[in-house]
Order: sequence, then structure tokens, then C-alpha cells
Amino acid sequence: MIDHVSLRVSNLERSKEFYSKALAPLGYSVLREFPGAIGMGADGKPDLWITTVEQPTTVHVAILAKSRKVVDEFHAAALAAGGKDFGQPGPRPYHEHYYGAFILDPDGHNLEACIHRPEST
Repeated sequence: MIDHVSLRVSNLERSKEFYSKALAPLGYSVLREFPGAIGMGADGKPDLWITTVEQPTTVHVAILAKSRKVVDEFHAAALAAGGKDFGQPGPRPYHEHYYGAFILDPDGHNLEACIHRPEST
């Protein structure tokens, strides 16, 4: 089981603003702040850490959503926060019920919200 993931970004304040808005539909908020780092989570424990480095490398992070509507809301919120579309919300060929949306953050990280259940469940 993964305890947490760290993203390295070039501008912490810009990323804090972006992720606070983009991940709000998924229930995420800033839970901890330290010099050069913030910890975000949805259940009281930070599981997504964002830290500042001079030259970030990009990663892909997928966060499980509670519904397809939340995936759609994530995509809209992330675009409004300044993210770039990297895949509109919709079904994916990964398996029968996979539904996801992809955004590139200001540093080029590939952020995804997804769900693995049929729409009615």
C-alpha cells in the first residue's frame, strides 16, 4: 500500500494554488505546510506532498474519484486553475468501466482523476 507520493515543482506557491483548486472536487486540501513543501490529503492525512526543486522531473499521478461526475468536476476545476487538457473526461480502453480525465499541471506533471466502476454504482 502506498503511503504518500511526492511531486517536485519549480514554484511552490503557483503549484499550491493550482492543486488546491484542481483537487478540491476530489476532497483534497492543504493539511500541512513547511518551508518548501505542502502536504495535501482528503482524509486528514497528507498523502500528496508537493516540494520545490530547481529542475523538476515529471510524473503521472492518478487519484481515485468517487463518481464520474467528480472526474468531470476535477477536469473543469483543473482547467480553470490553469492546467492544460491532456485527455477529456471519458471512458478509457484500460478495462470495461475505466473512466478518467487527464491534466498537465504548470510543471508538466500528468494528473489524472479516475474511477473503475460503472456509472450507476
